[in-house]
Amino acid sequence: MTESRRSSQDQFRDVFDAEYDYVYHSLRRLGVQDRDLEDVCHEVFVAVYENLPRYDRTRPLKPWLFAFAFRFASDYRRLARHKTELGVPEDVVASGAPNAEDIAQSREAAALVSRALEAMPLDQRAVFVLYEIDETPMKDIADSLGIPLNTAYSRLRLARAVFAEHATRIAREESP
Repeated sequence: MTESRRSSQDQFRDVFDAEYDYVYHSLRRLGVQDRDLEDVCHEVFVAVYENLPRYDRTRPLKPWLFAFAFRFASDYRRLARHKTELGVPEDVVASGAPNAEDIAQSREAAALVSRALEAMPLDQRAVFVLYEIDETPMKDIADSLGIPLNTAYSRLRLARAVFAEHATRIAREESP
């Protein structure tokens, strides 16, 4: 094997090892069902491997990876058998030694967030997740999604309003 080929594979292995969890959880937040997460995640990394030589190393890696996850999640959700069903993680547990009531409240909150995210249009959800959850700078979000900066800010503003509206509605529906 040539030195440049081995180096490329080593670079990919480093990216894969460091960012697999990030891509996996990003796909989950973008609506890929739990049963398909591993497969879709591997498809994302096949595309990352193929495109790694084109990656601009002066740019942050996570927004670049999120762009792949976004495209694959978008394609995934277009399939009829995958219509929006955002899974709630089974293992949502607060840090420390929570009691049963704290665990139940944490799961309810996670379910509410998941359902509110599910109700959002995917383009708004992508910006919302990157900015509010992943704390990615807006310029990097716009670059990674291939949209103008003002469009990214507009989507975030709309996403916040949609998220708040859906979270409020869901909370009202679920309260006794």
